[in-house]
Amino acid sequence: MFFIPIGVKHEIHLVVDDKNAIRFLGNDRARVLGTPWMIASMEMTARDAVVQLLPEGYDTVGTMVNVRHVSAAPMGAAVRFTAEVLEATERRIYYRVECHGPKGMVGEGTHERFIINVERFAERLANTPA
Repeated sequence: MFFIPIGVKHEIHLVVDDKNAIRFLGNDRARVLGTPWMIASMEMTARDAVVQLLPEGYDTVGTMVNVRHVSAAPMGAAVRFTAEVLEATERRIYYRVECHGPKGMVGEGTHERFIINVERFAERLANTPA
């Protein structure tokens, strides 16, 4: 049994670049942080907030994302992702996640992750037909 305290926070920083900016608008001056990359960074920030609190062999997997992408972060912008534990049970962790850029809020919402035993999870996957 392990304990995840309410209020645990974590943040990561990144710069909007070729790896995380959208390309499909067809104009290089219109490239901004893409929503899929924003969500992925929110998930990793949440995961990293608690992974060091879990016993060896345990980790978390994302099960729900409910976010809004509210403004653009252009190429070269420094963005900050934050995650804060709002609720935690023996198996589930519920977070507030945010992304901030130079001009304020870029994205916000909630995220849920489940705590798993990685080896048992891998065994179940190995026994699941493709």
